[in-house]
Amino acid sequence: MTATLEWSWSLLLALVGLGLITLLTRGFFLLPDREWPLPAWLRQGLRYAPLAALTAVVAPEVVLTQGQWVATLQDARLYAAAAAALFYAWQRSILGTIVVGMAVMLALRLGLGW
Repeated sequence: MTATLEWSWSLLLALVGLGLITLLTRGFFLLPDREWPLPAWLRQGLRYAPLAALTAVVAPEVVLTQGQWVATLQDARLYAAAAAALFYAWQRSILGTIVVGMAVMLALRLGLGW
């Protein structure tokens, strides 16, 4: 019973600590009265952060399977990503890009069994 009690206290301490750290780091930007001046180079670099994060999440899902490179061209993800990229280059519509990519993926998966 003592081990369970220690586990509960250590778990509670960890949860409270993580909650405080999260509150501090997320609320840190709300504390100042005025906006912090950022150097131009940093402001310019931060413009690309969302695109870099999205690419880091999506690219491995498209080109890897079980941690290995896609071994065949009969993979619906490759064609769906290519169609979505072409549509975005043409129309600059995020919603359209998602719809086109999912439509191509669905067609290839259901139609050809990829």
